[in-house]
Amino acid sequence: MAGVAVSTTINGDAVEYLCQPDETLLEVLRDRLGLTGAKEGCGTGDCGACSVIVDGRLVCSCLVLGAEAEGRKVETIEGMAHGDQLHPLQQKFIEHAALQCGICTPGFLIAAKDLLAKNPSPTEEEIRFGLAGNLCRCTGYDKIVRAVQDAANVMKGA
Repeated sequence: MAGVAVSTTINGDAVEYLCQPDETLLEVLRDRLGLTGAKEGCGTGDCGACSVIVDGRLVCSCLVLGAEAEGRKVETIEGMAHGDQLHPLQQKFIEHAALQCGICTPGFLIAAKDLLAKNPSPTEEEIRFGLAGNLCRCTGYDKIVRAVQDAANVMKGA
């Protein structure tokens, strides 16, 4: 089977790759490009562990074909920090102990980033709704919600 040539932008960098027509964006990110932050939790789009942002839209990368990234702008967890400077969400997740095993954390961070980009002052209910597509089996959700609330306050002041 012939590969599909794809030109895209990932975390602000122009990227080109070859993938199989049936290969998911998650597989491309992890196996071809070495961007292993997005995790496969379920493979069916139910857990959010593989969340990325494509053209400003939060998606489960296990449900998007790698070929569909052609000409698109993809944002992954690897693009959140700037060098050694963590994104406020990442810093607040650490401060609030909003992570344990780490499988779900990248997806939650990307979903929270997407939420705060669209709604910089979300209520607790809006945060819980915005993160509803992400599942955590370790921490529960209160610490995650508190971390997002705290990050929103920091980001509004920045």
